[in-house]
Amino acid sequence: MRRASRTVCYLLLLIAVIVFNQACGGYGGRPRATTASAVPPAAPLPSDEELVAGTIRFLEARVRDDPLDFIAYNKLCGYYLQRLRETGSVQYLELAQRAAQASLKAIPAEQNPGGLAARTRAEFNAHDFATARADARQLTMLEPNKGSSFELLGDALLELGDYAAAELAFARLERINGVQSLSATLRRARIALLHGQLAEARGSYQIALALALEPVPPERETVAWCRWQLGEVAFAESNYAEAERQYRDALTTFPDYYRAVAGLARARAAQGDLPGAIALYEQVTKRLPDPTFVAALGDLYKLAGREREAQAQYTLVEQIARLSALNGQLYNRQLALFYADHDLKPDDAYALATREYEARRDIYGADAVAWTALKAGKLAEAQAASKEALKLGTRDAKLFYHAGLIARAAGDQTTAHDYLTRALALNPQFDPLQVTFAQHALAE
Repeated sequence: MRRASRTVCYLLLLIAVIVFNQACGGYGGRPRATTASAVPPAAPLPSDEELVAGTIRFLEARVRDDPLDFIAYNKLCGYYLQRLRETGSVQYLELAQRAAQASLKAIPAEQNPGGLAARTRAEFNAHDFATARADARQLTMLEPNKGSSFELLGDALLELGDYAAAELAFARLERINGVQSLSATLRRARIALLHGQLAEARGSYQIALALALEPVPPERETVAWCRWQLGEVAFAESNYAEAERQYRDALTTFPDYYRAVAGLARARAAQGDLPGAIALYEQVTKRLPDPTFVAALGDLYKLAGREREAQAQYTLVEQIARLSALNGQLYNRQLALFYADHDLKPDDAYALATREYEARRDIYGADAVAWTALKAGKLAEAQAASKEALKLGTRDAKLFYHAGLIARAAGDQTTAHDYLTRALALNPQFDPLQVTFAQHALAE
């Protein structure tokens, strides 16, 4: 009875948001009071690493002495997730999960919404998006007037491919936190990217950067992340020099920030600096052996004629992805795409992609199914999945490239030519290795 009542409340809430959304012209569909403006030049921001490390030690001691101190567990989870954002290290995610579970074991969610929010954030970062969605829905019932509840719900829905429901949640977030809030602005940028509105996304990220710089002192990871996102938008539009500038600005703000180092490596490769790109990827993979970065380094070794080193990196990709159950959950999609990109284990790649897509039906999951299905000889399925991947109008050169090769395999030369032309016009250096195949296919 209690669960049924909550379900009814949730449906009523969605109906109310729909009415509000229609009255306003839709989430992201009306003029905004805030516009992008020039942001201050990059400057170093102080690190709170020592303070955070000391706080973590203090809180860990607190929960050892009092295992029922749910507030300390909630704070611990938040600090662990901060360290995860700053370093990318999976060990902090595991610690965050344990802290959130311990909090809810001490005090149940009905009396401990902070613990539920902590667990939802940990689940989201662990790519357990379906469970995060369920917990976020419960959170919107417990704390219906907190924007963070709808932020968590919308984020989970977005990753699961439920885009209409995600926009409803973000509309409620915007109503609670305000049009000019950082949380709402970042989500407008993400929605714009998905719909292929790169200029709108860039404008929203510029606004978000200005908002992130307002606190005293600003949170340096948030500022660096916004600058990195601006670099990603510039790269997607093949403005490689601007992308490099944004990545370097992120590194000025936050030295050795792993996302920005990897982004800078990609920008250098796109501009023909193969040795510089290799050095940067070597730098970042020593600190964080993420399969995406490791595979990219292997590709650059291959292009440089360093075949043995390339194969060593390719072997490492598999080892990392299969290191633990959590790694498998985090990196299944990357491993499937890696296999497909390198014409390895086509059946395994297809199985990985389809298994994930059963639970997480977003457009990039559909693209992974399409690409791996093509390599596994399942052309009809590849065509259907590719159509699903392109349904939002996302302007991503890799999506167009995959669609072009799928159309080519089906004998539709006109469509293949169109998609390959779009991919190379949008971003002619979208991938150091795959771009050569795109060029050859288009030339044929």
